[in-house]
Amino acid sequence: MEQANGNMLKKERHDYILKQIHLHNKVSSSLLSIQLQVSDDTIRRDLAELAEQGELMKVYGGALSKSYHFSNQEKTVYAQASKKEIAKKALSLIKNGMTILTEAGTTILELVRMIPDDLEATFFTVSPLMALELAEHPLLNVILLGGRIDMSSQITLGEKPVSDLSEISVDLCFLGANAIDAKGLTEVEWSVVQVKKAMIKASSKLAIITISEKLNSAHKMKVCGLSAMDYLITELHPEDNRLTAYKKNVHLL
Repeated sequence: MEQANGNMLKKERHDYILKQIHLHNKVSSSLLSIQLQVSDDTIRRDLAELAEQGELMKVYGGALSKSYHFSNQEKTVYAQASKKEIAKKALSLIKNGMTILTEAGTTILELVRMIPDDLEATFFTVSPLMALELAEHPLLNVILLGGRIDMSSQITLGEKPVSDLSEISVDLCFLGANAIDAKGLTEVEWSVVQVKKAMIKASSKLAIITISEKLNSAHKMKVCGLSAMDYLITELHPEDNRLTAYKKNVHLL
């Protein structure tokens, strides 16, 4: 993960924080303190100011993206044009009669909103928000896998969704990327990793969808290696040099 200079001005810190929250939908106060080389108190003040400005949601231990958690309100979604391009590519993988599994995320939300009303398919999801959006499509069979709803990730966590996922088999799974590099997909939270691993295990094919800014970044907890992925979908052309490290293992869209 990129580390900033400890002598940054407040505006520079705020810009850095907002960039991280746009990319990852959430930020940790303790991690920001390390990355920005400032005290925990400084980070708490920064997050409080940004919350007062309406830029983010301050929560215990960090902050959340407003665009992610209040999707039914009018707002600007970070890199929305890129996310729409990714969604168009991902939509080409969905066919009538398929059984599909999804998590949460602003890019996946763009995909769900592009699904045509005449599509007949079954969708399993661990995201209450995605379930509500999917239910707007009249011919879809939508199944929400229950559990404890996590405010940070906006998916259901714990033993219940992991157990439920072990009992299903789907044609295709769409996962977003918190961080991805040549070693694979990584996450920040252990409980999120367990659900994502169960989702992958339940799926015949795995499609990772992400904006290119998240490429070549990594967190400490591994979800899967590149060999587990069937598709990597970004807004980039498949021949773009930024995708070179992924070409041998993954089909690029």
